[in-house]
Amino acid sequence: MTQPRRAVVIGGGIGGLTAAVALHRRGLHVTVLERARSLEPVGAAISLAPNALRALDVIGLGDEIRGLAAWSGDGGLRTPSGRWLSRSSAERAAERFGGPLVLLHRATLIERLAALLPADAVRTDAAAALADSGDPGRAARVTTADGELEADLVVGADGVRSAVRGALFPRHPGAVYSGFTTWRVVIPVPGARFASHETWGRGRIWGTHPLKDGRVYAYAAALTPAGGRAPDDEKSELLRRFGDWHDPIPAVLAATRPEDVLRHDVHHIAEPLPAYHHGRVALLGDAAHAMPPSLGQGGNQAIEDATVLAHHCDDLAAYTAARLPRTTAIARQAVRVARLSLIRSRAGAALRDTAMAALSKAGPALFLRSFDGIADWAPPQRPYASEHTPAGNR
Repeated sequence: MTQPRRAVVIGGGIGGLTAAVALHRRGLHVTVLERARSLEPVGAAISLAPNALRALDVIGLGDEIRGLAAWSGDGGLRTPSGRWLSRSSAERAAERFGGPLVLLHRATLIERLAALLPADAVRTDAAAALADSGDPGRAARVTTADGELEADLVVGADGVRSAVRGALFPRHPGAVYSGFTTWRVVIPVPGARFASHETWGRGRIWGTHPLKDGRVYAYAAALTPAGGRAPDDEKSELLRRFGDWHDPIPAVLAATRPEDVLRHDVHHIAEPLPAYHHGRVALLGDAAHAMPPSLGQGGNQAIEDATVLAHHCDDLAAYTAARLPRTTAIARQAVRVARLSLIRSRAGAALRDTAMAALSKAGPALFLRSFDGIADWAPPQRPYASEHTPAGNR
């Protein structure tokens, strides 16, 4: 495949915009087609680990995002009563993996990414469909309401229900329900002072984390049939499920309005795709390897995908070879962690908690060790847009 000169990105989320920026910096003419009327993201906050921050160094954004890090001091894993099962610290994590963990609102990252593109690169309210995946001698074609676009490279970044994936691999079963739903809020909580934590109950989890702008990001998950909704509102549902859990959870719920709560069922790709490309089309992010959020790596892997794709944009087989084994392994680990954290039986949860506490006492870095091979990843190319970045942060 010759060096692509025109790229069309279907999907204007974090992965799609990162790919667009990386490809633009490689000299490609890039068009992003987003079906929504604006780039306002679906979701609340995102956790960016050092691996994603090093990928953002490639497009010159890493240091700016590192500056938004808010986690300091201790954090870790707790029980609903508040007992600590495992402790970790931001400083130890940064030392182990070469950088901080950054929590920020998705809208902040979307805004920063979009600002790195030419003004006319992003088209919103622009539903698109893949008409032809192309081959080495023929351009790929994408249809839109305004006509057809030809491209040397098409990037399918259209999420867990990806139509591009379905067009490339029609026999693949697609995403399946993971067995649990999630709730998320980003709100101000006056007077809140707490250590960043995740709490595991029986078939339920909760997490509370401070953001740099003073707000609080909280999320919850519970085993429940797909498609469920609260009979009244989702804040009331959270109060029923988590209202008697340890501080600061009651204070977060008290500060939450029903309209602040986002609820989404979680789906993942259980059967890996045979490849992340076909013809002149490449898939990234949830379109390629949707995974449960239990490791906080979904968006991080999409950002990695984007920079690796830009590096291999003239050889999509090399992109698949670089990304499919890694993301498959991480997705499987995310499924295992989700099952562990959401154990429903009383005996199973008690055994899990005892084991976690014992392992933590034996080695305080238990939590951090689970991210070895994930958070210490580095992109295949030097940060060609931010050569000033200190080597320890790459």
